Amino acid sequence: MQIKEKINALGSLGIPFVFCIDYTMRNGFVYELDSMPDGVAFCIEGKNYGNAKSSKIPKIIEKNPITKTDYLLKINAVKEKIALGDIYMANLTAPTKITLDGSLEDVFCASKSDFKLLVKDKFVVSSPEAFIEIAGNKISTYPIKGTAAYNGDKSVETLLKNAKELSEHTMTVDLLRNDLSIVASSVKVDNFRYPIIIEANGKKLIQIASKISGKLPSGYLLGDTIFALLPAGSITGTPKKKCVETLIEIEKYERGFFCGIFGYFDGQRLKSGVSIRYIEQTNEDFIYKSGGGITFDSNEASEYEEMLEKVYLAF
Repeated sequence: MQIKEKINALGSLGIPFVFCIDYTMRNGFVYELDSMPDGVAFCIEGKNYGNAKSSKIPKIIEKNPITKTDYLLKINAVKEKIALGDIYMANLTAPTKITLDGSLEDVFCASKSDFKLLVKDKFVVSSPEAFIEIAGNKISTYPIKGTAAYNGDKSVETLLKNAKELSEHTMTVDLLRNDLSIVASSVKVDNFRYPIIIEANGKKLIQIASKISGKLPSGYLLGDTIFALLPAGSITGTPKKKCVETLIEIEKYERGFFCGIFGYFDGQRLKSGVSIRYIEQTNEDFIYKSGGGITFDSNEASEYEEMLEKVYLAF
């Protein structure tokens, strides 16, 4: 049984399950909660499931990212597509090889993120960003666009007034409002651009979020609903289909489970997160994948620094 069909079946029966879907929507897993493998653990908004245990506080002791020159070439390639009118905004990402003092399990256990997933010896996600929540016939999504260091109320005000960040966030909200309209009616923006303060490696960061909601039709199926909204608009760009094609051409690497989604259905309510703040384990290395939204007004040097700043551990 394919992932979508299995989610449909378990959801219709009210059986609790955890699921994970990669960026391409071709790979992933669905496990009934009672038969979740030992190597899988997850946490949704403070509720932990699985057998992950560690008291070690891991550290990133070295970063080996893409060069600034190479990343700026990719940013300019995105801007060329924007100038041609092919796209309006794209979420450009890149892999950074890191030296990690610790394990993926250490990262999972130490993280304070709302959405965490561990697949032992493969990858860990410590994400602050919700994807969709479904309760009854109500569906909600919570895009995050805009990140900066928190230095008091003034820094929040500065980020909210930043024209580039406003443009990027507005386009993402518009995209996701349209996405929800594919599966739901009465779609509305409940809360536009509110700040969230999170802890990251002993520092505080501001992230700007919005809430969008709609009403699902009677008889909807969970799997069909989820797949109709993938990939997540906050990690692609607008228009989505053209951005996906553009990013494959420009990024030239496999995102894999990075920028996919994962979540939990408790029998009545489904909650899910976007798989960002992602570390992948290979035979020899740990790879941290990160990025940010690029608009025509993006400052190339600032975007490179943002991509690097997002290589952090969330505790």
